[in-house]
Amino acid sequence: MPSPARSLALAVLRRVSAGRITLGDALAKPDAEALDARERALLHELVLGTLRRRGWLDHALARLSSRPLDRLSPGVLEALRLGAYQLLFLRVPPHAAVSESVELARSVEPHSAGFANAVLRRLQREGPPLEPDPAADPLAWLTTAGSLPGWLAERWASRLGAQGAVARARALLEPAPTHFRLNPRHPAAAAEIAAAGVAARPCPVPGALESQDAGLGAFAGRGVLYVQDAGSQLVARLAASDGLVLDACAAPGGKALLLADLGGSRTLVVAAEASRRRVLTLERLRERWGAVNVRVLAADALRPPFLGLFDAVLLDAPCSGLGTLARHPDIRWRLSPGDVDRHAVRQRALIESLARLVRPGGRLVYATCSVEPEENEEVVEPFLAARPDFTAEPLPPWAEPFRSGPFVRLDPVRHRGDAFFAARLCRAGRTG
Repeated sequence: MPSPARSLALAVLRRVSAGRITLGDALAKPDAEALDARERALLHELVLGTLRRRGWLDHALARLSSRPLDRLSPGVLEALRLGAYQLLFLRVPPHAAVSESVELARSVEPHSAGFANAVLRRLQREGPPLEPDPAADPLAWLTTAGSLPGWLAERWASRLGAQGAVARARALLEPAPTHFRLNPRHPAAAAEIAAAGVAARPCPVPGALESQDAGLGAFAGRGVLYVQDAGSQLVARLAASDGLVLDACAAPGGKALLLADLGGSRTLVVAAEASRRRVLTLERLRERWGAVNVRVLAADALRPPFLGLFDAVLLDAPCSGLGTLARHPDIRWRLSPGDVDRHAVRQRALIESLARLVRPGGRLVYATCSVEPEENEEVVEPFLAARPDFTAEPLPPWAEPFRSGPFVRLDPVRHRGDAFFAARLCRAGRTG
């Protein structure tokens, strides 16, 4: 009988591949949270690793299968992928990887067990195929070893050149590092985590720490620390201001908390979110963190219900997320070419909607976790051309290592963590 982690991994992969749920939501379901720590860690490794390496796994399986992979039932194919990932990338005893994956296939389609066993036994004996040469045939490498869908491989090869596309794909195949920051309301937070044996090292972004320790969850649950990518922390620091601050698309809430922490009693942060379900999550997070200077409300950034003006507005715009493929590997298989343009249309509407809420002399920060210019420069530059009252604001000294022209950019090839783009803009007028 397959282990609980393997059984649930198959269920999660089937739900995610069918487009019924995002990976993050699937892994936050009660059935996943109910697993003990060891099984939950295995579940995460199986699901994230299989999605990250899916292109290579399919390449390896296709040469061994007597049937085209697209003719297999989705559940059987996911069971084969899980088995292949364990054989090729994990230190799992081969007999366990094969036998449990065969049982998973049998649970989906009873007559498939013999077929699944034959394919996985051949993979165990023969090992993976040779990788295509990334210099001689970069597209072949990108769509197999690089595990990118064809449209994205072609896009990046065209934009970055073969070498740049391969470097980006390699970086996004690696598990994303875990960054976090401490709650300033817990003066003993650093001592607590050190006493628990959690090793952490500082990042170039002020206040951001990196750790490989799996024990951060218990501290996060008590509000001692918040797990938040360094790029996300960077964006919030760029937007920080005294006075009245709006985080216009606030979920999951980490940036609003950091804005509040940086401003202290001098700042009131309005954390707005269109999803009422996420508003409830935000409110619980605010209470756990103890951020009394944050107000959470349901509001659509395209139709903001505010009459007054803000000293600073942060628009962390909904985007394709193509800079977060290491952390959210399901994105590479969920998106289609038209999604980038679709997001860009909404992003242009959002920045225009929120710009009118910035007081003269105030600040507007536009940010995405995308690497695509359509969602970044090609949103901000036309906005600046149409709104001469807004200009790029000088960057603080700590942000200089991340400068990209007048903007800020974190690149997964050069910086550990998710990709981020940010534009820090100032509205002309009095500063008092």
